[in-house]
Amino acid sequence: MDSGDNGFGTCALVTGAASGMGRLYARKLALKGYSLILVDIAAEKLAETADEIRREIVGETGGGPSVTEGSGAGGGFAVRTLVCDLSRQEAASEVAKAAEGCDVEVLVNNAGIMYCQNICNTSRRALSLIMMLHNYTPLMLCREFVPKMIARGKGYVLNVSSLAAWMEWPAIGMYGNTKRFVKGFSRSLRIECRGTGVSVTNAYFGAVDTPLIPLKPSLRKLARRLGVMISADRATDSALSALFRRKKGTMPGVLNKIFLPVVATLPDFAIAWIVRKLSRFIMMDV
Repeated sequence: MDSGDNGFGTCALVTGAASGMGRLYARKLALKGYSLILVDIAAEKLAETADEIRREIVGETGGGPSVTEGSGAGGGFAVRTLVCDLSRQEAASEVAKAAEGCDVEVLVNNAGIMYCQNICNTSRRALSLIMMLHNYTPLMLCREFVPKMIARGKGYVLNVSSLAAWMEWPAIGMYGNTKRFVKGFSRSLRIECRGTGVSVTNAYFGAVDTPLIPLKPSLRKLARRLGVMISADRATDSALSALFRRKKGTMPGVLNKIFLPVVATLPDFAIAWIVRKLSRFIMMDV
């Protein structure tokens, strides 16, 4: 663990922070005044992210840009990093230990994977990994940090679900069903936290333009032009806005809201036909 944390106090904890949307969450939370605990399995990229954010916030000579005053502002800025495989059963306990001495006010359960392959063709390791990473560890991280937030009377939890929570489709069936669990346990936890000062927000993203979506370049460009796929910057802005407004959830993109009632009611034969047609555009390797 990289400490680098003099005067560590109120902070935000982001999983999957080494790249993509996790890096954006971390940067934007730092600009709101939060110190950071950043967790990822990719050691080199995680260190690069931490160094990049430190330089932006404090500057090479201690200057740097102004920090937006947020609920985490006050005291010095600091970053801790933890290299951790979040698909392991003990991962949440290791994260909690790394956060000792910090008041985690914001928890962002962002880490995730996606593969496009039928369940019967997917390795046992991949099936276990996606369930541990999307379900078990976020649940255990909430169990570690939410009681402490309640005791302090303030906290924000962002759990990343998906539009796919309504899509038990072949090829993305396991992804969708793990995100359905996130959707469900987040609602239960949100209701439990009513009146405590702690809120739980779900992000229901559709297609976001990150490497997580295994689309061929030609289809990726088309999706962006049609507005089916949104930028990672827009997605993270929407999620953080909903989080600090203590909303139940956010689903950025008008087309996603139109698409939702359709995908939720499609019969099996129609889904099978759609998946066959789309398979030529989707990279199916695990």
